[in-house]
Amino acid sequence: MLDRLSFPQPWLSLILFVTWQFLSDGISGGSVVLGLILAWAIPQMTQGFWPERPSFMRFWLMPKYLARVLKDIVIASFEVAALILSPRKPRPAFVCYPLELEHPLAISILASTISLTPGTVSTDVSDDRRLLLVHALDTGDEQEVISTIRKRYEQPLLEMFK
Repeated sequence: MLDRLSFPQPWLSLILFVTWQFLSDGISGGSVVLGLILAWAIPQMTQGFWPERPSFMRFWLMPKYLARVLKDIVIASFEVAALILSPRKPRPAFVCYPLELEHPLAISILASTISLTPGTVSTDVSDDRRLLLVHALDTGDEQEVISTIRKRYEQPLLEMFK
């Protein structure tokens, strides 16, 4: 009985409850009760889609990672704009990036980070989760792309998901 009343994804439940309160027309008894029902019911119904619970061991490192990603997005935006406006042709390449990450959420965050940064797109993850296929808009050296991704993004994620 107590298992049925548990919240399988407590952070998701909290986000759903807070979001419901913001969408409601003010906080009232009814909106709180309905928010709690939704915060409990939606994770219960979607429990099959969450096979492995995300486990941040060092979540306090996330703000530093996000700041680095935002800075890189701004810098890369200017670099891509300069490349587009210059007469020089870009040297695109597909790079097979060997993954050290093993946690599916960490791999997904890395792939998303690469895709968010202008000039690079993660296109595929191998079935064994050992390689990430990355398209770089302009690169002369594939090893430079690999070392930059490893140093700037994968190493901090490895620290967070130990």
